[in-house]
Amino acid sequence: MPAHNEEDQIAETIGSLRAQDRQPDEIIVVADNCTDATVDIATSLGVRVIETEGNRHRKAGALNQVLDRLLPGTGERDVVLVMDADSALDPGFIRHGLDKLANGRLAAVGGTFSGKPGGGLVGMFQRNEYARYARDVRRLRGRALVLTGTATMFRASTLQKVVAARRDGTLPGGDHVYDVRVLTEDNELTLAILHLGMRILCPPGCTLKTEVMPTWRELFRQRLRWKRGALENLADYGWTPVTRAYWGRQLLSFVGVIVLLLYLTSLAWSVMVVGAVTIAPIWIAITAIFIVERIVTVRSRGPAQMAIAATLVIEMVFDVFLQAAQAKAFWDAFSRTERKW
Repeated sequence: MPAHNEEDQIAETIGSLRAQDRQPDEIIVVADNCTDATVDIATSLGVRVIETEGNRHRKAGALNQVLDRLLPGTGERDVVLVMDADSALDPGFIRHGLDKLANGRLAAVGGTFSGKPGGGLVGMFQRNEYARYARDVRRLRGRALVLTGTATMFRASTLQKVVAARRDGTLPGGDHVYDVRVLTEDNELTLAILHLGMRILCPPGCTLKTEVMPTWRELFRQRLRWKRGALENLADYGWTPVTRAYWGRQLLSFVGVIVLLLYLTSLAWSVMVVGAVTIAPIWIAITAIFIVERIVTVRSRGPAQMAIAATLVIEMVFDVFLQAAQAKAFWDAFSRTERKW
């Protein structure tokens, strides 16, 4: 569990591990350049705390320092759970994950997450977004594209194979589990595992709650990092049978940015130049279908959120915000703007 100044949440995270149906054999908090009480709190709760030494590579570097020590001593039946310090696993997470890994056909299993309380309006939008993501994963029977850093269980042998492939040049990224060059190390590790011909899954029983970004500024920075990182991960791997679907999603995202820009431009033109907005019947029908989709996909969040989704306009603010982050990610990636965490 990599942790940088997580004194407010580390106890809850450790508590969620203690409350597992099948508790972990060992809990390790990787304290990375902490200046608060994270180390003291984790130590008082009886877990093993390892403080990083000279780490300049944030989460990826912190994890590499510990995994470099642990992996040589692991065997074929060992499993490593990597999770964020701001996440809290639901009680059956580890048990369900081990059940799926037991047959030997999967290299890793990831979790699907819901958002913790807080954050006001921007927090609400994220919780609705996460609910839709979880629904999509369930409908795909766990065939998610990314093993997220919120919580993922890896076979130790999977991570060993990744390291070996990096060292012999089969995979990019140096000679550790995580590639420290990238902005989205979890997405890159997913691509690495898939390029080695191994399978992944996000089973329905592996669920958790994770922190939402409390402000629009922090959320924009997070999404910009995610989206630009994903683009650069794909550039590293190029066009392969594995990345084709990922490139397709990026193309759809790019088209979405263009369509939104054209829509807003035409709307502004109608208002400022023509002086009126005329909506054709076909667009009314399409809008109605879109509203139904928004309501149905957020049903797990309850009647109040379904009513908000029905207005369409409220959630459109969030959609435009995400498209703006996507557009900037495309621009920054193509113009090679300096990467920022």
